[in-house]
Amino acid sequence: MPNGKLPKHYGAVVMPLILSLLMTSIVSAISILRSQGMTAQAFALWPSAWGLSWAIAFPVLLLLLPFVRRVTAAIVEA
Repeated sequence: MPNGKLPKHYGAVVMPLILSLLMTSIVSAISILRSQGMTAQAFALWPSAWGLSWAIAFPVLLLLLPFVRRVTAAIVEA
């Protein structure tokens, strides 16, 4: 890693990792704020809601990504 970057083959895990972190943080925040309102309790609940969401979403994303790539390839021109 002379340039400080991971080798290319790590992209298959790094991209879903970043995507799952971002998406679950946004979706869990919206869900908590919608159900609790913008309260101190909502902000206190959010980290655990986000953590649970991410713990489920990341492995599911890794499992479904090959299928999604095949479906995308079937409906989008190369």
